Amino acid sequence: MAGEGTGEEAKEATYKSKDTNRGAGDSYQLYSSPLLRAEARVENGLVKIETSGPLSGLRLIRSAMQMFEGQVPSQAEKNRLCLSTWIPPIPSRAFSRLADSRVRKLLGWRTPDQVTISITEECPNHCAHCALPNSGNRLHLTPETVKDVIGQVLEMGTTLVIFDGGEPALYRELPELVAAVDDRAISTLFTSGAGFTASLAGRLKDAGLYAVNVSLDSPIEEEHDLMRGREGVFSEAMQAVRYSREAGLLVDLYVVLRRENMVHLEWFHDLARRTGANELTFFEVVSTGRWSDRQNIALTPDDHARLDEFVRNAKGPRIFSVPEAYRHFGCFAAGSWMHVTPAGEVYPCSCYPESWGSIFDEPVRKIWGRMGAFPYKKSKVCPMRK
Repeated sequence: MAGEGTGEEAKEATYKSKDTNRGAGDSYQLYSSPLLRAEARVENGLVKIETSGPLSGLRLIRSAMQMFEGQVPSQAEKNRLCLSTWIPPIPSRAFSRLADSRVRKLLGWRTPDQVTISITEECPNHCAHCALPNSGNRLHLTPETVKDVIGQVLEMGTTLVIFDGGEPALYRELPELVAAVDDRAISTLFTSGAGFTASLAGRLKDAGLYAVNVSLDSPIEEEHDLMRGREGVFSEAMQAVRYSREAGLLVDLYVVLRRENMVHLEWFHDLARRTGANELTFFEVVSTGRWSDRQNIALTPDDHARLDEFVRNAKGPRIFSVPEAYRHFGCFAAGSWMHVTPAGEVYPCSCYPESWGSIFDEPVRKIWGRMGAFPYKKSKVCPMRK
């Protein structure tokens, strides 16, 4: 049976998912202008999108809509639609800003829609594939520095601020940082579950956190703990899911796919369903960080075909396939995404360890402008996947 061997914590953390068809019959405006109008509805638990206007036939617009057409939404309520934990809710000021950004992109305007900030190196785990291994220097960004960066990127048009690490749940002032993200954007948190308590979940919700991404390497407790280099990490991850759900936060199970865990696609989805997660994200492993010297770890064409088929046929909860988005839009690095390290260096993305400047030396806007010369923007092949 799918899901066997996932441990007692998984069983204890089982919740009934919210009814994604609750908003059935309601119409949600995605964008409205003389050039483009887009509306979404939820019918039989699936998103239906209608577009009209001169821009509706453009490939970029069609691709953006295809990512959600016929998909299960993360959450649907009468006056609020969450297409994904990666997208601001509809309606919201943040979503309107994102929609405007996507249209401006047609004119060649680059906006850092998504900014990841690794606020600390501190982490009790020793993940085999960690993209940002601990330097041993206990690097971290001060709350004042992080708030300053948040203010800068919000002015630049950012609509998603992601707090990362290390393990950001161990950062004492985390709720304070979340509160610094105003309604121009949503904020989310990546966590292994270490240090993530029920009290913290409540304080993050009160501070305005939108969603929690709980990282998983395997739906089997022993395999996951082995990859994370510490016993008990799977149990902590399941607790983080439960505490987040109880606090009213959206939850995404974030899986880094490699050839070894491709056999668990169904198990991952079953775990997401049983724990009441709103979304399951599949990301493809990258040869970076502790695995920078690993060769031939990217998924094979057969793996990609199997993933596509699974996503296409799976029912709820929603699945976000990053490899599929990559094929639609190309690489997001330096085009709509940038990453800030605990040392203050600015990377095109968290997986491409090349600094384009320091937040301590110049404004983020200046670094972002220079990053326009990054050669792999929109590339259909990640330069870090070997």
